[in-house]
Amino acid sequence: MIRFVNGLESVRLYARVKDLPIVDFHCHLSPREIREDAPFTSLGQLWLGGDHYKWRLMRQYGIEEKYITGDAPWREKLRAFLQALEGAAGNPLYHWCTLELERYFGVELPLTAANADAICDAADAVIRKQQLSPRKLIERSGVEFIATTDDPADPLDEHLAIAADPTFSVRVTPSFRTDRLLTLTAADYAQYLARLGSAAGVEIRDLATFRAAVEKRLDDFCAAGCRMTDVGVALFPDRIGTDEQADEALKLALRGELVSHEAQMAFLGNCFVFLAQAYRKRNLVMQWHLGALRNVSNTLFRACGLDAGGDVAGDGVPVSQVAAVLNAIDSTGGLPKTILYALRQDMAQPLGILAGAFRNVTLGAAWWFCDTRYGITEQLKTAAETGCLAVFPGMLTDSRSFLSYARHDYYRRLVSDLLGGWVAAGEYDANAAKRLAAKLCYGNAKQMAEGETEA
Repeated sequence: MIRFVNGLESVRLYARVKDLPIVDFHCHLSPREIREDAPFTSLGQLWLGGDHYKWRLMRQYGIEEKYITGDAPWREKLRAFLQALEGAAGNPLYHWCTLELERYFGVELPLTAANADAICDAADAVIRKQQLSPRKLIERSGVEFIATTDDPADPLDEHLAIAADPTFSVRVTPSFRTDRLLTLTAADYAQYLARLGSAAGVEIRDLATFRAAVEKRLDDFCAAGCRMTDVGVALFPDRIGTDEQADEALKLALRGELVSHEAQMAFLGNCFVFLAQAYRKRNLVMQWHLGALRNVSNTLFRACGLDAGGDVAGDGVPVSQVAAVLNAIDSTGGLPKTILYALRQDMAQPLGILAGAFRNVTLGAAWWFCDTRYGITEQLKTAAETGCLAVFPGMLTDSRSFLSYARHDYYRRLVSDLLGGWVAAGEYDANAAKRLAAKLCYGNAKQMAEGETEA
């Protein structure tokens, strides 16, 4: 899978990077599942439990929901999935599933509906014999560091328990994900702030106490090993509100009163600057995920809730708005290490160019729907053509699946083929390519995990 098209130079590079450790600096794995480490029961559970990438494919193929998120047995769900997957030529799911079967189960059968039972029988036998569990899959994948996705109000008990367990050496750290914190117009926002205040030991009454609670939780997260922060709200601020404007908007939300779009944007912009300053002070990495449109199907949302496959690529974020917020943050004393992700491929070039205007800002990996063979290669090319490829942060899984570390192999093959092609064409030095491949596949992500983020 993913054969090298650029010959011996690509093969040589891949040989040097394929077994490097994995630093997964953005994922959606469950820290509770890692702490409990319960053995899996079947390939169906491993492949289809919580994986909205696969659910979307199955729905588009026309499979009934009972075989997707419903109560059908895992074996029947897996048969239905392979019916859809058989026809998904060119979809990264086809590539990822092929790599996962080969890597973890030694299964090399074609991904067809006719082979569904044989694939399931072979994989299930390995799962039972080896008692495969979250920790075993993480360790066998060569993972060194994991950053999960956690709300500021979330308890950190699972992370602390994992860190205190001497039998598991992989660092599993929380990431400070602020989507709910910033969604001022949510119907339950006042209740959410009450939960945040309880976690922080602060009664949130206004902007000052809101900030105090956020800073207290940030310190709690840092004490639990936090290195990464993140935001993926649908809206991006078009203005930077004053403290007075942000305070007024927050008080309206606390009283359950209507918050205008203008007031919401003023609060959002004010918070973006405040959070960036707090991250910079703690030497944390700031990730912005831009351009997602959430839960576009009311029918699907009512039936299945969040993260069920109803999020799509939106209209994009005007680069002028991103530039204005970066500039506002930079003017307060500089930016923290900042990674920009876009859910539309046509945003990658302008964001890559924009990153070059600020210290510590870089384009991130091909994200979500862009995380394809074409998308990854084009993202690397864009990062190279608009800036310095050597600072590209590398690959992440962005996944809820414990098998998804095969995606790092997918990425490493594509990195090796791209650099190998440049070397073969006489456009890049072979020894420099070796050093660069190692940075793109491990070194840069390792630096972020270790806190080496300063320019």
